[in-house]
Amino acid sequence: MPLEDAIVLGISRMSRVLAIDAANRVARVEAGITNIAISQAAAPQGFFYAPDPSSQLACTLGGNIATNSGGAHCLKYGVTVNNVQGVRIVLMDGEILDIGGDYLDAPGYDFLSLIVGSEGQLGVVTEATVRLIKMPEGARPILLGFGSAEAAGACVAGIIAAGIVPVAIEFMDRPAIHVCENFVHAGYPLDVEALLIVEVEGSEDEIATLLETIAEIAESYRPLVIHASQSGAESALIWKGRKAAFGAIGQISDYYCMDGVIPLSKLPEALHEVGRICKRYRFDVANIFHAGDGNLHPLILYNANDPAELERAELCGAEILKLCVSLGGCLTGEHGVGIEKRDLMPVQFTPADLAQQMRVKTAFDPSWLLNPAKVFPLEGRDLK
Repeated sequence: MPLEDAIVLGISRMSRVLAIDAANRVARVEAGITNIAISQAAAPQGFFYAPDPSSQLACTLGGNIATNSGGAHCLKYGVTVNNVQGVRIVLMDGEILDIGGDYLDAPGYDFLSLIVGSEGQLGVVTEATVRLIKMPEGARPILLGFGSAEAAGACVAGIIAAGIVPVAIEFMDRPAIHVCENFVHAGYPLDVEALLIVEVEGSEDEIATLLETIAEIAESYRPLVIHASQSGAESALIWKGRKAAFGAIGQISDYYCMDGVIPLSKLPEALHEVGRICKRYRFDVANIFHAGDGNLHPLILYNANDPAELERAELCGAEILKLCVSLGGCLTGEHGVGIEKRDLMPVQFTPADLAQQMRVKTAFDPSWLLNPAKVFPLEGRDLK
């Protein structure tokens, strides 16, 4: 979203798979390739690319790198920064740098981790070398329904505390469950306040053991529903409903999607407070998020054609993000700061923190021409 007189650079046509190296378990691709297309290209050799945002049908790897996107599989396999081994980046003066490559660790400073998540502030990524994961022998989700969001949140913390690392733990509350079930007919229970989708992988014996253990842990939190998928087709439907959630809710209301992170131990408190905040601002809210890593995505339902509601929704969203920081979390998990959270940066960072970050930006882009007016508060930019 350009705020100043700017050139908007689109890379969607830079979408080629340049090489798949099964021996080193990496793929070299152009940054305009869609997320899911990487896995599709690697599938014939038995591999996949782990980060899987819900928008993976459309979102590009370049965008994923810019905001360090995650997805359902991030609990076990990590987010984008954990799955990118190298990038080719064009700096503002035209210099082309190759950082990292088809090896696990590069010598010197970790510039790769600096670039991933930098939101186009440092340069333009044109290619990337990504890590490929061997496809598991099998995978199966279990549905856990609860009488309250707080109980579901406590169950998530209980599963992680028990030392179990599922592939994914996804959370949906009652409004999201009903909308997604009407949209996809995935078989979600409609008489619960909160639903967890917990997926594990491995051999069939390993899957059965893990699902049994997870069900036993869930019993401590008084679940209303425990149902393990019984077939590949049922599993596909369960995930289709989750992946379609944002689009499904868009059929019934405009919404403002938040993106904050909280410690897992604070999940029940965070869900309670998000509901309280939205109620105070007179908004309904649908909660859908990656519960395993504490990345919240509350959807504030409002009327986009009413300027007063839009302003109120933004104030409501800002309060939710401040809540995340106060609980020991942060302003963004995978959507970036951009314009939306720019003026909230002082909530999380001290003036000294911000000044140091801006020095890094200035080192790469002395005139601040790359993605201008983003990320950092407009006041106090005396380092340009």
